[in-house]
Amino acid sequence: MRLRIDLAYDGGGFYGWAKQPTLRSVQGEIESALHRILRVPDNDPDEPLRLTVAGRTDTGVHASHQVCHLDVGEETLARCVGHMDVPAVIALTRRLQRLLALPDRLLPADIAIRGIAPAPDGFDARFSALERTYVYRIADRASEVDPRTRGFVLHIDDDLDLAAMNEAAAMTIGLHDFGSFATPNPGGTTIREVKTAYWRRIPASPLIGDGMAMGERYRTPAAESGLACFTIVADAFARNMVRSLVNGCVQVGAGKRQLDWFAGKMAVPLREGSTGPIAPQGLTLEHVAYPSDDRLAARANAIRAKRTL
Repeated sequence: MRLRIDLAYDGGGFYGWAKQPTLRSVQGEIESALHRILRVPDNDPDEPLRLTVAGRTDTGVHASHQVCHLDVGEETLARCVGHMDVPAVIALTRRLQRLLALPDRLLPADIAIRGIAPAPDGFDARFSALERTYVYRIADRASEVDPRTRGFVLHIDDDLDLAAMNEAAAMTIGLHDFGSFATPNPGGTTIREVKTAYWRRIPASPLIGDGMAMGERYRTPAAESGLACFTIVADAFARNMVRSLVNGCVQVGAGKRQLDWFAGKMAVPLREGSTGPIAPQGLTLEHVAYPSDDRLAARANAIRAKRTL
């Protein structure tokens, strides 16, 4: 049977999503836990317990909502029930949550399993997805730097012009070849369709609402108040695409590049040094959207086709 797994993670302690032989990864941690819970030997050809993910995140990138799927035999899945008087999927959810959050682990609990459920027919975590939403958070000179947020916010010593950055971001909306800002997978392209992309300054939101009439001394700002945040939604993303677009926008917003430079990079998809990716810690995968159950298989078949302009 196929299971859908919804999860979140702090990417700071991982060398990306994808499993690697000698480096810690999100996929590697979860698959190792699954082998232990389901008592399946490593490299078992009959039960590989391999995860397929909606979007591979790079080293240091976070996810507040990631989706993957797992194909597993029903007899294998039943091994995790043990003494629990619950269905096997619920037992697996509880055991995986507990194993990934053990207090005596050498590393902190930086993966959270949100839920596991049988996947609908035709569901593919990667190919059935309609769109992904990423947010990049920056504390610039206009923000009050909060050291608690250093793990998921990039601190920079520049005054950012968000109006200019939004002019650059608007150029990315639509179907484009993002070859100036991304690296294609083998046999793939850097053509993607961006649904929306924009920058906004998070307003200072008091922790205690005005309706309580407790005076200005209670208007302590929330942790994200004042941050410059980039939100981008696309059907899919090529490697390093979001971080490179953020870097391009930041160069424009800091006055180091002009808008016509950014327009030129969009017009001529040529990769070069000035459009490399910005630091990873500010980036979070926030959402993955899927069509209705009756459209899952059709979407997966359509998205497998090689893209063209």
